[in-house]
This record gives sequence, C-alpha cells and structure tokens, in this order.
Amino acid sequence: MKTEVKRKFLEIKSIEDLLVAIQPNKLCTLNLVEPPDFQINKFFYKQIGKNCRWIDRLSWSDQKWIDYLNNKNVKTYILRDKEELVGYFEQIFSNEDKSCEIAYLGILEEYFEKKYGGYLLTEAIKKSFLNSTKKVWVHTCSLDHKNALKNYLARGMKVFKSETIFLNID
Repeated sequence: MKTEVKRKFLEIKSIEDLLVAIQPNKLCTLNLVEPPDFQINKFFYKQIGKNCRWIDRLSWSDQKWIDYLNNKNVKTYILRDKEELVGYFEQIFSNEDKSCEIAYLGILEEYFEKKYGGYLLTEAIKKSFLNSTKKVWVHTCSLDHKNALKNYLARGMKVFKSETIFLNID
C-alpha cells in the first residue's frame, strides 16, 4: 500500500540563531562514542525507529554498520541520565560544503515529554558547529514523532525544502 509522506528539510546557518533548550537535570551527560560502537547505533536505531518507520538500515549487516561508523566524518553522541541511556544523535560532516547533517536523532520512548528532546537537539546543533561548519541540517517527515518538527523549529531551524513522497508501507 502506498502511503503519502510529507518530508521537510530544515537548516540553521549560525550558532547565534540557536534557541537553546535547557538541560532537563544536572545528572544528564552527553558523550561522544569513541571508539565507534555499532551496537549502540544499531540499538538506538531499532528502538527509536520502530515507531517512526526507520527501515532503511534494518537489513544492514554488522560489517556495514562498522564500515559506516568508521568513516571519520561520522560521529555519534549518546545522552544518559545517570547511567540510563536516554537518546542519541548521529552527525555526518561534509568537507565539501562545510555542512553537518544530523542524520538521526531521538530519545527512547520512556523519556518522551520530559524535555530531553529539546536538550538533545540543542547539543547536536552546538556540537555540529564546532568544526567550522557553515550549516547544520536535518530532515524529518510525517512518520517521525509528532513533536519532531516542532522541536526543530523551536531550536531556530528553518524549513528550506518540502516535498511529498509515496512509500510502500506494510
């Protein structure tokens, strides 16, 4: 069955345009996953993505995950509350145009509605601008969490492209 999906591409071109969301509590920590650990990315991708129809990587072999994450332009950060995993984001830096795509960003369902999403996006944007980045961008769609687009807009990102696509969704 073909399903209509509305997709939006958003960007922010300066750290000065960032509208900061505060840290939900003092026990939150954000850490770069170094060295890369494909099991962490795979875990978050499956857990967060199951409700958002993230399916493109479900068929990836462990080796494909490893190869992807060993690219020096790909970085993963994880958010914890005390020792509990809360969420993550993946960045893909482009040397050509000095941009950074926030490829995946999300929090686990038990942390919804507790201000972690805004904080995680704030930190993703901040970390993206550390490397002489001229633009941070992301795309979202109507299959993502209902607050995803609101969160991007609330952090100061602007829509630069919209499209409607049709996907075969079971």
